[in-house]
Amino acid sequence: MQSIPPPLVTSDERLTQLQDWLKHISAPPLNAETIRTASADASFRRYFRVDAPDGKTYIAMDAPPPQENVRPYIQVAHLLGETGVSVPRVLAHDIERGFLLLTDLGSTTYLAELNLQTAHTLYMDAIDALLQIQMHSQPGVLPEYDRELLLRELMLFPDWYIAKHLNISLSDKQMADLMKVFDIILANNMAQPQVYVHRDYHSRNLMVLPNANPGILDFQDAVYGPITYDLASLLRDAYVRWDEELILDWVIRYWERARKVGLPVAPDIDSFYRDFEFMGLQRHLKVLGIFARLNYRDGKSAYIKDLPLVMDYTRRAAQRYVELAPLIRLLDALENKTAQVGYTF
Repeated sequence: MQSIPPPLVTSDERLTQLQDWLKHISAPPLNAETIRTASADASFRRYFRVDAPDGKTYIAMDAPPPQENVRPYIQVAHLLGETGVSVPRVLAHDIERGFLLLTDLGSTTYLAELNLQTAHTLYMDAIDALLQIQMHSQPGVLPEYDRELLLRELMLFPDWYIAKHLNISLSDKQMADLMKVFDIILANNMAQPQVYVHRDYHSRNLMVLPNANPGILDFQDAVYGPITYDLASLLRDAYVRWDEELILDWVIRYWERARKVGLPVAPDIDSFYRDFEFMGLQRHLKVLGIFARLNYRDGKSAYIKDLPLVMDYTRRAAQRYVELAPLIRLLDALENKTAQVGYTF
């Protein structure tokens, strides 16, 4: 006989409201008293698991307004569901209060299952799902991942990583050099073909499923943007490191499959890999800023331990391109400064 978990003991007012909302949902009927934490993410959203009398489980999302808006989640869930990939279905919603009831894709993330034996199969499944999404892309459906947004993300690096995390003020020349590097990166990014972009297509947001793998989560910020973005997010993951040879092999396999299904990737692998690296650089610099901001603004210190891997990605990519040498010089200068004051990660 399946044991019923105890109710979540908390004085949390929103959780009480969410539980009360679940009690009034009749399809599917739920045992609202079984609600318990499923996961939280880097935003203000929280996820809870709840049981039904027939033994099935469902996910309840708490997305508190005004910080969160569930409308994009509902829109993108429907959009991605129509492409044939595995995403949670929205079964019930209270848009004004920010509550959703979703189908449950389980609790086994890619991050939990990835190892040298499983990685190839899991990544090929993720690449096939990514291609499926990209093949259905249309302009004018999702917000554009335009230059302004890409630059705004890049500015998180000087604003939060350098100024707040390292406690360093850039000179006028250093800032000018950094902005020139940003211009070079963005010129490449904006020249890439445009497709649907998940924006966080990585091991913590992909669930291992027995069929139609993977389950895809956390897609509410999807946009229409550069074709290599999600591939860079997947293979240069902030939470798991792979040898460069493996990453190159997976990139080539994506590129070959993308060409076969008619996606507008660069015609030769060298050009495509350059696009992949420049897109990855935009993401790495952004993530360095985001992880610092999560720590200092939001009190989420767990992300600090992931900074060294993201910085390693940044350095390795920038070192391969002569036009990005000013970024390496800046990183070297920042490292020397922090070493002088005894700073370590």
